[in-house]
Amino acid sequence: MIIAIANTVDLIFRAYTILIFARVIVSWIRIDPYHPTWGPILRFIFQATEPLIQPIRRLLPSMGGLDFTPLILLIGLDLIRSLIVGILVGMA
Repeated sequence: MIIAIANTVDLIFRAYTILIFARVIVSWIRIDPYHPTWGPILRFIFQATEPLIQPIRRLLPSMGGLDFTPLILLIGLDLIRSLIVGILVGMA
């Protein structure tokens, strides 16, 4: 049972990581946010990732056009994921 919970937590963290990578890629290319197909997808990606990106962005100084916020968030999420999954697997 605990292994199933650990796998679910791992899956959630990995899905969120994919959303962050998608946000980075979308920020590099120009896609119309009002496009009937891509608009809702873009809004979902940004609405899902913004709550964790915004606090980190406020703490980091501007790096001359480079935004390291997603990288910091990815490192932090991976550390938290490893810690939680490790604890859960250790309990099994």
